[in-house]
Parts: sequence; structure tokens; C-alpha cells
Amino acid sequence: MKETDFSSELVQWYESVKRDLPWRRTSDPYAIWVSEIMLQQTRAETVKPYFTRFLTELPTVKDLANADDELLYKLWQGLGYYSRVRNMKRTACFCMEHYSGNLPDNYESLRKLCGIGNYTAGAIASFAFGERVPAIDGNVLRVLSRYLLIDKVITSPAAIKEIRTFLDDTIPKKDPGTFNQALIELGATLCGPDKAARCGGCPLLLSCAAFRENKTDVLPVKAEKQEKKLLPRTPLILLFQKSIALEKRPSKGLLANLWEPPTMEGHAEISDVQQYVESRGARILNIRSLPPARHIFTHLIWEMKGYEITLNAPGDFTFFERDPRKIPALPSAFKAYSVFFNEQCP
Repeated sequence: MKETDFSSELVQWYESVKRDLPWRRTSDPYAIWVSEIMLQQTRAETVKPYFTRFLTELPTVKDLANADDELLYKLWQGLGYYSRVRNMKRTACFCMEHYSGNLPDNYESLRKLCGIGNYTAGAIASFAFGERVPAIDGNVLRVLSRYLLIDKVITSPAAIKEIRTFLDDTIPKKDPGTFNQALIELGATLCGPDKAARCGGCPLLLSCAAFRENKTDVLPVKAEKQEKKLLPRTPLILLFQKSIALEKRPSKGLLANLWEPPTMEGHAEISDVQQYVESRGARILNIRSLPPARHIFTHLIWEMKGYEITLNAPGDFTFFERDPRKIPALPSAFKAYSVFFNEQCP
């Protein structure tokens, strides 16, 4: 298939089947940037309400730059990877200082901003400004590894170079953003990560090398997964009257500056928990073990063994009213304990 046929067939398919997503109804670079950061490692359906709520609260770069961190975390709560929104605020502050509150209008300048990589820079530059640059995300890598029959590890520099070369020759001069959207859409819908790619409705079917050679189920070639480190932890659900104790995590590292229940390292026995809580001036009325829970991060797994502890003296712990509207943003790692953050339950 000629490059012109490739792009025209793809775009024609996209215009007829594309999903109605709120960030596709705007050419505002700020809104597109917000959506692209939210969509990293998060499904589009999940992002929709977050995107709308975020833009309602913080409709401009200036609003984001001036936003209180706790508001940012609350707006982001449930999306995970909070470093993304921290980087967004840094970039917003930079844009206020250097670009009069706007995002720069070209790929090279966008790429230099905090938290904006090659893909996001390409997406903003092509979607918002019509720059003829590729936007290569996981969907695009998957589609073109199959289409071009690339048998290298798909994240390897050699594979990415081959795909970039193909796109440099193929992206149309007219409306490159729609072309990039179409390629991403194909990977997000028909040419998905599951082995049984839904090839039947694909606009590139007849020219796809993987389909022709019956290799759609073995491509793309993925790198071997690294074994995740297991980290045992003991969260303490400390309840005093109508309040629950929370502590802020360190300013650097995993889940920086977010709040969490007071937590002991390792799997602490009940006697060690009692000693720790009382050493901080609290008095225990009742204590019980909670079911084990786990949370999987990119390279780490928290194995949690928690305790519910009712106090009749608060000690030096920091307490918040058990009302979701008044509790700061909590990492989804503690979703198993969410029932305790409403005074009506348990």
C-alpha cells in the first residue's frame, strides 16, 4: 500500500467510527495536554469524568500554576502516578514565566518541558498546532509492529527508529493530527494488546504483513518482564471519635507528599503495633486485624497486613474528620481501607 493510500484509508475509517471523547472536541493546547497526561496508563472511559472536573476547576495554565497542591491531588485522586500532576504544575509555572501563560506551539519546545516526553509533545504539536510530527504511543507501536512485521523488541531503539522512519514518510502534510489520532484509535480499539486482534474491521487489513503471515498473535515482541519487589507494610487505621489518623509521606520518592494511614514497615505483630501506638501517647480501646491487601506498582508490590484500632486518647497523631469531602487525597494503594473514611461505616 502506498503511503498516501495508507493515510487516506486510515483517516476515512477513523472519521466513520471514532469514539466521542471530550478532548477531541477542542483544539485548545492546554486541554489536550491535560487529557494526554491523564491518559498515560489509564483507560479513556476512566479519564472522562476526571478531565471534565479538572478543566472545570482549573480551566487555564494560570489556574493550574496557582493551584494548591492539595486541590491538585484531590482532583487527581484515583488516577495514580501523582508525579504526573506535580510535573504539570511545574510546567504550568514555567509557561507562565516564559510563554505568557501559554504552551509553546512546536514539538521541540514542548519536548523540553517537565513531564512531556516525545509522544506527548507530538500529540500536542499535531493535535493543537497542526505540526507534521508523529505521536508514537503504545498503540502506534503495536499497530505498526504488526503492519510492518517488526520482529524486534518493540520498545528497542531499533524498532522505534524503523517505525519513526515509516511515519516520517507517511504522515500527510494536511491535518497530521487527525492521522495521528486515527492510528492511535486503531490501536486502542481493533488492533489491541490482546492476542486475538480484531482484524475483521481493520482498514489496513489487506496490506498488513502480520495478518498476511498469520503473526498478529505473536507481535509485538515484548521485553521480558522484570520481577517486582515485594514490600511488606502494616497500615494502622487509627479511629478516634469521628476522626481517622493520617500522615504525610516524604517530599521525595514514591507517592511524594501524599497522605496515608500511619504505617509500620514490615508485617508487625499485634504486640509491636500496641507498643508503637502507645509510644506516641495514644491509648488503645480496641484493636483487630484486617484482611490482607496488596497494591501493585510498576516495579513494586505492597503486601499489606493492617489493623483497625479504636482509641480513647489520640496521642500525637494527626486526625481528619471521617468525611470524604474533608479528607485529603489518598493513594489508590489504600483502596482496601476506603470504608473507614466515612463516619457511617463500618
